Amino acid sequence: MHIDHGMQDSRLAGVIWRKSRRSNPSGNCVELAELAGGGVAVRNSRHPSGPALIYTPAEITAFIQGAKDGDFDDFLRS
Repeated sequence: MHIDHGMQDSRLAGVIWRKSRRSNPSGNCVELAELAGGGVAVRNSRHPSGPALIYTPAEITAFIQGAKDGDFDDFLRS
C-alpha cells in the first residue's frame, strides 16, 4: 500500500474523528481517525478541512508504543 503523507485523500470521506479527553477547550488538539484499510489519519482540530497525515498501522503502533514507553517525555513542557 502506498501512502502520500499530508495530502487530501478520498479515504478520509466519512471517517469518524476522535480527540483525547485531555484536550483543552481552546482547540489545541490533534484528532485521529481509523481508516478502512487499517491506517490512521491525524489532523489539527483547528483546521478540520485542512490536510491530514496518514500513517500505516505499523507507523502509528510504533508511535503509540514509544509514547507509552516515555520516549517523548522530554517534549512536554510545564
